[in-house]
This record gives sequence, structure tokens and C-alpha cells, in this order.
Amino acid sequence: MPELGYAVSSEEHGPDDMIDYAVRAEESGFDFVSASDHFHPWTSTQGESPFVWSVLGSIARETEEVDVGVGVTCPTIRIHPVNVAQATATVASMLPDREFLFGVGTGENLNEHVTGERWPEHSVRLEMLEEAIEVMRKLWEGGKTNHHGKHYTVENARLFTRPDETPPAMVSAFGPRTASAAAEYADGFWSVGPQEGPLEAYRDGGGDGPAISQLTVCVDGEEDEDEAVRTAHEWWPQSFLPGELNQTLPTPRHFEQAVEMVEEEDVREGSLLTDQDPDAHIENLQEIVDAGYDHVYVHQVGPDQEAFFELYEEEVLPSFS
Repeated sequence: MPELGYAVSSEEHGPDDMIDYAVRAEESGFDFVSASDHFHPWTSTQGESPFVWSVLGSIARETEEVDVGVGVTCPTIRIHPVNVAQATATVASMLPDREFLFGVGTGENLNEHVTGERWPEHSVRLEMLEEAIEVMRKLWEGGKTNHHGKHYTVENARLFTRPDETPPAMVSAFGPRTASAAAEYADGFWSVGPQEGPLEAYRDGGGDGPAISQLTVCVDGEEDEDEAVRTAHEWWPQSFLPGELNQTLPTPRHFEQAVEMVEEEDVREGSLLTDQDPDAHIENLQEIVDAGYDHVYVHQVGPDQEAFFELYEEEVLPSFS
């Protein structure tokens, strides 16, 4: 059976709410929770961006059985991989007998430009990510670490707080090139939706780690699909932007300008699930599983998280038990 998870959105919820929702997800029967890592929200309507590592530590402390993850973080520009390695080791050490799902990616300009560093082209970011994973693995092994690479320097660094097992680094990819590269150095694959092509490229390249994907939904408390569409349009319009805008726009204000082109009809016809029928949610989850993903986590858009938990606890999760 697939592992089913709940997405804790750091762009939409403050830190205390994120922790409470993670606890509620465990009570509802989810297998894992995964928090997003942002410095900025996509738009000011979403309005939040707590430091995810503080939240993850609290989630680890307040839950008892669910696995915990970050999906995904960028360990290359905004935060040096030495610091990400320490943060990951600390959270993972707080989860004895549980798994820490460590998703990494090449990032978005929205979050990474804030230190004034240049936002490089994708091929360079991918190169940086591979080296960052190398640095983190050295640190997780213990002992004194020195590294003098193309992008990073580490001198006389040692992690004293480490988990018993090294966290698997799972790389996010939306195209075959990144997925093929991930097969060479990553411990798993992370994506969105039932994308078969990138996952096939990862497997064909020799990648044999876990495969995680996300389903984005909007459940309305009154089971009103029109209201769900309006909520999704208000709270999550950037997911309907074309091309590479999500990776390149630098500020929430730029996103607010860009999403003026997004209409409610785009939401209704897009991949964000606004159908209120539980069978539609079951079918969409199964489609991702059938595409080859063994972990699927669900992001409920908007402030009404309880309507989502009630639907999944009563109607959806039992179908996968």
C-alpha cells in the first residue's frame, strides 16, 4: 500500500497552526507530514513564511508516529549546505524509529535571491545541488569534514548531533534531464502529480529510491465546488502560471502581477482538484500511485483545513488501508 501524507503549507499557515495541523493529520490516519520551505509566500494573500526548521523540530516533538519531511528545501544559495546538514541531522535525531523525508531541489528565485547572491541558470543550480548533497553526506558521516569544491568550502566542520541513520536526500524534478541526473546521486525522487516521464527517466537512469509526489486539492466545508474554485483562485493562483515563472519571479508582488492573468476557469479546468466527491480524490491519488509513486501527500489549499481532514479521515484514507 502507498504511504499517504499531508502537506503542511508554510506559505499559508503560521508556525503554531502548522504544528497543530501536523498533529491533526496524525490523528486522521496519515502516514507522514511534509512541510514546505519558503522565505516568502508566493502572494501576500497567503501571508506566511515561518522558518521551517523550527517548525519541523516542534512537529517532531508533538507527534508520535507519523514520519516527517520537508518538501522541498534548497540547500544551495540562501542557506549553506553546512547549515542545512546540521538542521536535517537535528530534526532526524528527534525522530527515533521514524523516517525523516528530506526533499531537496534547485529552488526558486522568490526565496533564494534574498542574500544578494546571483540567481544562476538551471544547469548551474543543478551542479550546485549535487555538490551540496556531497557536502551534507560527508557531514552526516561524522568526523571532521573539509571540502574545497567549485561552489562550496567547508573547513574543520563536524556535526556532533546526528541521527542513527543518514537521511535520504530525494531530489525534486519536473523534467527528464533533472530526473536522470538525480538518478546518479540522489536517494529518491520528488515530484508533483502523476508525472510518469520524469519518474521513468529517474528509474531508467538507475534510481531505485522512494518516489514521492503531491496532489493539490481544495475541499470546501459546504461541499460547494464553485466556492472551492474561488478559494483556490484566491489562495493558490501561482500554480496556474505558465512556463518557468514560478522559478524566476523574485517577489510576491511580481507574482501578484503575474496571476492577474489567471481566471477562475483556469482553476476549474486545471490540475488542482476542486471536485468535492470523495471518489474523485481516491481516483486522483490512485492515478499517482499507478504512475509509480509509493508516497503521495495532499495539500489542502486555503484556511479551511478541518473540512479536508474530515473528508479524508471518513471517506478517503479508509480506501487505502
